[in-house]
Amino acid sequence: MLENAADRWEVAPGATRHTPPAIFLPDQIDRIADTEFSPPAEVIRAFEGGYDTTEAPTVGYRLRHVDLADGVLYAKGRERHLRARSSRSLSYRKPTAAMNAVMYESWIGNRWFGTWLRQDCLTHFLTEGLGTVVTTSPTPSGHVPRYEELLGMAPQRVQSMHFDELILFEDLPNNSAKADRARQLRARLLDGRDVKPLPGVFIVRGRSGDARVLENELEIAQQLADTYGFHILDPAKATVDEIAETCGEAAIIAGIEGSHLAHGLATMPGHATLLVIQPPDRVVATLKMVTDRQDQRYAFVVGQGTQDGFQVNWDDLQRTIDLLDKSAKRPT
Repeated sequence: MLENAADRWEVAPGATRHTPPAIFLPDQIDRIADTEFSPPAEVIRAFEGGYDTTEAPTVGYRLRHVDLADGVLYAKGRERHLRARSSRSLSYRKPTAAMNAVMYESWIGNRWFGTWLRQDCLTHFLTEGLGTVVTTSPTPSGHVPRYEELLGMAPQRVQSMHFDELILFEDLPNNSAKADRARQLRARLLDGRDVKPLPGVFIVRGRSGDARVLENELEIAQQLADTYGFHILDPAKATVDEIAETCGEAAIIAGIEGSHLAHGLATMPGHATLLVIQPPDRVVATLKMVTDRQDQRYAFVVGQGTQDGFQVNWDDLQRTIDLLDKSAKRPT
């Protein structure tokens, strides 16, 4: 669809940045049985690091005569899906209302809360001052309303609309301007708070979202609390304000891989480490791309079992934390 844009401009330049290695024990790569989103070779390469990555520029597009219907944008025979259709029909009813607008949402952001917070909310910064901001997202629930309030997000929610002009962004590249927007997001979430340093925060996942069931999760969380002074945070029982105040100056954010870790990523300081526990048959490096962009450290431990039920050895976790102490902190 974007190739049909009437106007295209570079919002922020691309750049080349170094991809550092993750912090992990020597046997962890061998425990990877399968990966998600990317082939095993790509995930392992991201973990091993030691190479330069070229990030593309952030680009804005102005399109004319775009229809929105049932979560899909239509323009000149092209489609852009923002969410799953509610209807199986390949045709759609042409909208009767019309407007000019700018949009920040993505299909993956509508699918996963973590992507919405670490990706779509950053794109929303690009919409400021460009006109009426719209989203297909329905009335928000859970933590989303408070995040929107703190971040100054007040989009108009539309389900069917003809756009005489619509501005979209290609904002996947993790260039330096995007890193700056992530720091701006953190600043807005922490504005006016008296945040105290913590040695670490373990963010509980439980049984939420796609299956990644760590059978000894609470045991591991308690051991981290008893041994290192970690705070145990259950986001299902905490407000956004409590989450921000807890994670805002934590040296380590730890937990099972998943969207709930985005709460910590959004607010953890530049010198912090993300310590991720992974099931062996669903290993991903998605969050490492974020810590690499923000010049933070990424560590991981691979458990034993399957995503439907796995365990992690306390000794493996403890020895990985020892590696964090030995590893030189990178500049913020």
